[in-house]
Amino acid sequence: MTSQDNEERSAFSRPGFVVAAVVVALIVVAGVVLGIVNATRDDPEPDASPTSAPSTAPSAAPSAEPSADAETASVCGLPGEERSGSLNTAPETAWEYQDVMAYPTSPAFGPAETSPDGVRFCFQHSVEGALFAAGNAVVQASSPETSAAWIEYFLSADAPNREELVSDVSSGASSDTRVGIAGFRVLAYDGDTARIDMALQAVGGGDTVYGSAVYDLVWEAGDWKLLPTDASNPLRIAQIPDAAGYVAWEE
Repeated sequence: MTSQDNEERSAFSRPGFVVAAVVVALIVVAGVVLGIVNATRDDPEPDASPTSAPSTAPSAAPSAEPSADAETASVCGLPGEERSGSLNTAPETAWEYQDVMAYPTSPAFGPAETSPDGVRFCFQHSVEGALFAAGNAVVQASSPETSAAWIEYFLSADAPNREELVSDVSSGASSDTRVGIAGFRVLAYDGDTARIDMALQAVGGGDTVYGSAVYDLVWEAGDWKLLPTDASNPLRIAQIPDAAGYVAWEE
């Protein structure tokens, strides 16, 4: 195997590349994703059926008990709620920039609010809202200005080893690598939970690499939050050859 092959295979394992995932869920979110992976690397396999917070803890597919109306209401009063659905085409999107990375926005789907720390939040309680939450996560986790505050807000209160994960995720470092959203797949949606697979394109050093990051989301405290199914591999980040098979979604 050549050194170039090694470089490409490890691209999504290096700081600055892995998240633009958690950004990328979190792809470059390397700063965030690597922090999560490192914090859980030596932990035992999680139980197939978590004993804590069974109402929101996902199993093979995200699942959650329906909650009371007061708990499902949007944190900022954003209207609209859909209990089922999927997406085979990209929703209407206005793209804005955080540094050099484009992130999706919509008056209907969010983000509807921005915190004093620069964290964009409040997404519609719909499959589109879950998608826009994942798309913004990719970018916010990749930025040293927002990554720490973002993971504190976005990671579910029921996430395994939450305090350890949050404390282990330091602010991201600047990088010459540019990461962009290339597409998405809605793997599951039931109103209480969503599973969104984001395809990301990273360009750096004259090379282009594609990656996939899967966001397991739960509707919690009036917004979409990240609730990983496996604490040792929270975003299931993987390198992919291209974005074929994904719904195209880019600026």
